[in-house]
Amino acid sequence: MHLYVHIPFCHRVCPYCSFYKHTPGETPIGGFIEALGVEAAKRANSLEDRPVTTLYLGGGTPSMLSPTHLIRLFSLLREAFLIDDSTEITMEANPATFGKRTASIYQKLGVTRVSLGAQSFHPEVLKTLGRQHNAEDIQESVSLLRQAGIPRLNIDLMFSIPGQTAEMWDDTLNAALALKPDHISAYNLTYEEDTAFFDRFKKGEFIDDSTLNARLFDHARTKLTKLGYRHYETSNYARPGCQSAHNRGYWSGADYLGLGPSAVSTLGGRRWKNIPDTVGYLAMINRVGHAETETEIIGDEEFRLERIALLLRTDFGVPMKHLSSVPLENITRLVDEGLAERAEGNLRLVGKGPLLVDSITEYLVC
Repeated sequence: MHLYVHIPFCHRVCPYCSFYKHTPGETPIGGFIEALGVEAAKRANSLEDRPVTTLYLGGGTPSMLSPTHLIRLFSLLREAFLIDDSTEITMEANPATFGKRTASIYQKLGVTRVSLGAQSFHPEVLKTLGRQHNAEDIQESVSLLRQAGIPRLNIDLMFSIPGQTAEMWDDTLNAALALKPDHISAYNLTYEEDTAFFDRFKKGEFIDDSTLNARLFDHARTKLTKLGYRHYETSNYARPGCQSAHNRGYWSGADYLGLGPSAVSTLGGRRWKNIPDTVGYLAMINRVGHAETETEIIGDEEFRLERIALLLRTDFGVPMKHLSSVPLENITRLVDEGLAERAEGNLRLVGKGPLLVDSITEYLVC
């Protein structure tokens, strides 16, 4: 089983981010940690001691948590679940939100992987994104994590940001590569509803240039793969053996449990979402021991369609059994146009296929 814990707190809400998050305000963080522990214990009672393959702390900004709160959180999670030395433990962190002592605590708590939200190394781009760190902060954070003995490090980057040129993107890639990360995530900025960026996009202040998107995507793919990074998912690159086991679990359809406000879970064919409201979450946990507000049963056909959409994004591809109802001529056309190939019983996107994954998915399933 894969376990996700959502920490919704941020020092500052970035204008492009659509994940559920907020500044701490008057929320008692200690009380929030205890509520996570209650939810964890409640869910663990029905899981029959299933071991946790991966644990992922996301947000928000998990690195905002103090050492005291982190230590308590990990203690509660280990009391509830079977987490051992084989568990991949990933923690999202923002540069300049932790120091030497805290980085050392990450290592002592068993964190095996830190995903650092750098986004860019260019000051103008960071300002546009509303980020509070600079390039030197990123470099210092990487140094602290390496010194602390964190085994693997991911650097999150973003392209097609308003005002970002191709040269700026290349400079950011070079700066990230100079830090020798084990993994790089390179995301195309998308304009999500309920964000300040989306409002500006709707007003025409920002544009979504598909030609530029393709150019920057292809540049990253070419540069990173030439340097030995495996392009194992549309937005993810890893050195050999350094892929994210947690994300691969999602893509393959493995069971996962989400704790915290807005977290989603899928276990045994049932999916539910927690209330996306921290105050409401605390109230529900204290009242009934869970914060579940939306639930659905995932049938065989829905599971199949999800696997097509997610596995097409990977270099593993989609097993042909999931494509049994797709007209053969549709698959043949993709292969003939050099967008996909059939290999080892799977359909894999190649060439410009990964860039067109969304439209190809729609072509296959609609």
